Amino acid sequence: MLPKLTLFLLITTSLFSQQEVSQFSLKEAVDFALQNNSMSKNAARDVEIAKLQKWETTATGLPQIKAAITYNNWLKQQISLIPAEFFGGSPGQFSEIAFGTKQTMNGTVTVSQKLFDGSYLVGLQAAKVYLEISENAKEKTAIELRKMVAYAYGNALLSEENLNIVNSNIRLLEKNLSDLIKVYENGFIEQESIQQLQLTLASLKSNQNYIKRLNKIAYQMFNNTIGLDLDTHVELTDNLGQLIAMYASLKPLESILEVENVVDYKIAFNDLKSKELLLKLEKSKALPTLDVFLNGSYSGNNNQFNFLDKSQNWFGASLFGVSMKVPLFSSFGRSASTKKARLNLEKSKSLLKDTSEKIKLEISRAKSEYEFAVEDLEIKKEALELSENIAKKNEIKFFEGLVTSFDLSQAQRQLYTAQEDYLSSMLNILVKRVNLEALITPTLKN
Repeated sequence: MLPKLTLFLLITTSLFSQQEVSQFSLKEAVDFALQNNSMSKNAARDVEIAKLQKWETTATGLPQIKAAITYNNWLKQQISLIPAEFFGGSPGQFSEIAFGTKQTMNGTVTVSQKLFDGSYLVGLQAAKVYLEISENAKEKTAIELRKMVAYAYGNALLSEENLNIVNSNIRLLEKNLSDLIKVYENGFIEQESIQQLQLTLASLKSNQNYIKRLNKIAYQMFNNTIGLDLDTHVELTDNLGQLIAMYASLKPLESILEVENVVDYKIAFNDLKSKELLLKLEKSKALPTLDVFLNGSYSGNNNQFNFLDKSQNWFGASLFGVSMKVPLFSSFGRSASTKKARLNLEKSKSLLKDTSEKIKLEISRAKSEYEFAVEDLEIKKEALELSENIAKKNEIKFFEGLVTSFDLSQAQRQLYTAQEDYLSSMLNILVKRVNLEALITPTLKN
């Protein structure tokens, strides 16, 4: 009995966990994506890498301490020839002598410090710019991710709304068809009228199946965008109508922020700064470098490995020095590198100016597209209301025998098209507004 109860509890727990639902408003979805989307995570990692790179560059100019231990064992000692007459021998003859002991050990500690290095100073500035570039890239990623989430969220809501409308249309058409069959059975209409509605109903059901598949894909795309597994069950808590009404009623952003605050301009400006630093780097290569060092060492000599014994004698030595290197002639290689860096700088200046103009144009275009989307929504709303009235009137006329089934079918199809156009215009407002805000500020209003 106990194993069966355990199995039942495991199955129940598994089913319960599978039914857990994640709920998201648009703002919550954006916040979740910024924390869990792989693009956002990698952008944050790039910033951390840039911070570490900055410190790595800084550390090369700080005091460096190195320690080394060297052990030497002459398997066969080197022989030196000394005039034999030094030892009482005949002039012109040489004596073979091995200097030193067979084994030696040296321990050395060296402290070094850069006093002046133009390349190092430029490197410090470059590391700071590199960090700014990484932060700009992260900001750009966040902006693009917000756009992706807003589109995926709106698309999922749109598919839900579209499915609801199609289901409603099918129910209404099935009722009309049922009523029409009764009229046909009483001999008041021809069978062609029924067949015409049956064709319309078949087309609606086919569209229903298609929309169901799109609905599943839309939710999978949403899950993928915010960083969830594709088949995670989620609920979107914002209502499409209310969401679009809010976006359509927002101010048209008459007061545009300075172009310098747009992330694309920041990226182009930092590219200019990096080119300036590359020019400074090439110029700095013509400057001398100055380093100072302090060296301390102990060495021991023995014919046997007795270096760990207390009786071993150790001899200390220390050295202080200053090193200066002066580049004198590079066969005009440095001159060519400097000219190349200067040309790249001029290119970056032109690119920055072009970027500024493109941003202004892009903002103007995005603003115009958003305003048109708001106007288009009103037009599509009016068209939908007209189509609904026409469809209702044709339905009444049809059952009164004033219009044919073909006329009724045409009115219904016109209504279905108006419904699709209205839903598309709703999503278009969300997309255009988010695109405009992405140019102006990384903050997505919700």
